[in-house]
Amino acid sequence: MTPRDRSLLAEILPPEERAIESVVGRYQRVAGAVTRVARTLTGREELRVTLGASSRASEDEVVIDPGLFQAAYGRRAPVTAEETALASALHEVIHLVSSDFDERRPIPDHWLLDDQPGPKDGEEFTLLEALDRTGGPPAEALFFAIEDARQERQGLADYPGARSVLEDLYRSSLRGALAGRSPLIRFTIACFMSVGDYVPANSLERLLDSRSGAAWADSRAVLDEASVAARPWDTGDLAMQLLAIARAHSLVQEARPDDQPQARREREQAEKDAMTDGLDRVRLFSPAVQDADHYNEIRRGAEDPTGLELRAARMDRTSGEGTDQLLMVSQAPVIYLPNGQSGKLAVASVPDSFRSFSHRGRTALVDAAREWNVDQRRVGGELHPLFIANQRRGLRSGFDAGDLSPHAALLLGGGLYQRMFERRSVSTRRSYAVSVLVDGSASMLQPRRLSAPRDRRPWGLAAAMLGAWTLAAMCNELRVDFEVALFNRAFAAQVDDTEWTYSRRRAAAISELRRSHGAAADRLTSTVNHYVLSAFHEPWRRSDDLLAGLFWTAAHTGEAGIEARRNPRSTPPVSLFEKGANVDELNVTYAAERLANHGARVRVMVVLADGMTRGSVEALARSVEEVDGRGTTVLGIGVGDDTVVSAYRHHQVISRPDELANSMVAGVRMALRRGLALDGEDTWWIRAGRQQTGSSPLIPELRSA
Repeated sequence: MTPRDRSLLAEILPPEERAIESVVGRYQRVAGAVTRVARTLTGREELRVTLGASSRASEDEVVIDPGLFQAAYGRRAPVTAEETALASALHEVIHLVSSDFDERRPIPDHWLLDDQPGPKDGEEFTLLEALDRTGGPPAEALFFAIEDARQERQGLADYPGARSVLEDLYRSSLRGALAGRSPLIRFTIACFMSVGDYVPANSLERLLDSRSGAAWADSRAVLDEASVAARPWDTGDLAMQLLAIARAHSLVQEARPDDQPQARREREQAEKDAMTDGLDRVRLFSPAVQDADHYNEIRRGAEDPTGLELRAARMDRTSGEGTDQLLMVSQAPVIYLPNGQSGKLAVASVPDSFRSFSHRGRTALVDAAREWNVDQRRVGGELHPLFIANQRRGLRSGFDAGDLSPHAALLLGGGLYQRMFERRSVSTRRSYAVSVLVDGSASMLQPRRLSAPRDRRPWGLAAAMLGAWTLAAMCNELRVDFEVALFNRAFAAQVDDTEWTYSRRRAAAISELRRSHGAAADRLTSTVNHYVLSAFHEPWRRSDDLLAGLFWTAAHTGEAGIEARRNPRSTPPVSLFEKGANVDELNVTYAAERLANHGARVRVMVVLADGMTRGSVEALARSVEEVDGRGTTVLGIGVGDDTVVSAYRHHQVISRPDELANSMVAGVRMALRRGLALDGEDTWWIRAGRQQTGSSPLIPELRSA
């Protein structure tokens, strides 16, 4: 194993862990510590530290651009990802709360050269204006170099751990940043490293050439003063002294008598850009101490935070949604597959606005059940005696500990008072749980052929919802715990979304993330989503309306789309069914974990999908195999597609809606009977069940139970 002091961040961190959502996820784990440090530095206990599209700082809030953290993960430094997350966040917060260069003062006389005209009497300037007027762009670059290091040295004085991480990051880049650079750039980097005390003086001296080394040696006393300077104007004065030393050693090109003002300005700007670029190869980028343009942009954001503030309230706005989406993705659980792969899964609740279609959905459910021959009452009536009998086997005798025994009169007459009551034995009761996963991709809404040759309707998702509703109603009647979930890959909806808020959030998030993160925007806005319609702990009445509304949306997609366009502020987000190609294996693994954690002895999962997983069939097959090996029966039902044959041990391919719903119900019925048989209950109702279901094409392995 590589020793800790030799492990390099760029080697131990795979590319996916350097993605922006992973970077933000690590920041979220240390966000509380960062906020406490910011409050300590400012003395403001109500200060908030949040993430946003652009960095800024005000009296009440510090907003950090998470993209600033990402560059630190590319360093070849002996630090861990967690150390980098905390150090880079503290680094940015310190600069944001410490950078205030707007105090206005008269220009000190000793800043002016002999040939420079002085300001008017009583005229005052900000620090950056004074530096630009007297020393030009090179003075500004030197000021930001030593001010950057001064803020870090003083701000992190009480946090040596974070400071040591910055030291490792800077040292790892120092030799490469100095190689082949001009003496002026080397001098600038040496000033930064000396003020921050990031490298011993004797080590730094060996890395400098003769000209930059001589200038740096003459600057040692000035740099020592800069490390303990109290105010930015003090640092500015020291920067002007450093500029004079650089000129004395001919590191800065002197102006010629025949230079035109424009040519001189362009030459000085080029020198400043080279100094800043060389320094950025060592330090972590922070806009507050990068240059005057970046600093002024941050100050403007603090004065007018419109569009930058990360508000909790949901409003009609087009800013901040990219940050909201980034935070959501970073906080999504990571699902680990048996083949070693992993992926994030956005888990949410189905938007409540689908309840607005529930009245029409209930009518449509009754009509579809009649048309597709799905009789929930027949199934429930068949299984009800079986479950009641099984529950009765889970009773044991006890004294005054439960229900009155039906033989109380005989027991009382015989003097057996302790036998008058029965109580339930938790350890011997049979428990059941059913989980239904429904493919919610756009392909499930594509028209499909029905019985007549020209009769094509989008029945895939509608039949799946009918089957889910039928199973849920059956489980509710039989007191079997159940969960229903919808999965897709698209922009994730929120529980309070309507078509209006959903479409505008999606457009704003895509636009913002494309500006800030380029090609990563598509990955960040097209997430793998797991919508829970009805959780195990929720009563059936809370989700009945949602299932009915989703069924009507699936069965009448044209009408639902028209209504969403007419009344987008009150209709559900029907456009969330926009993409195909789900990642089935992530959803199967996650749902199986929820099912196992529920604690039921007999667990059944039904997965309905209509096509190839966006991952791989091999990964899906291994995931299903592992879930099945842990005691959960997984039923894969393919809607017009035979991928389930390769991926699921228990499978069925259907081509008509009546086959789909009835296959789901029959499969669960057989799986529950199998659970009873495994408990040793070879009674008349089990044998009768085998006779009735023995000819079913679904799941031949279960018939042997």
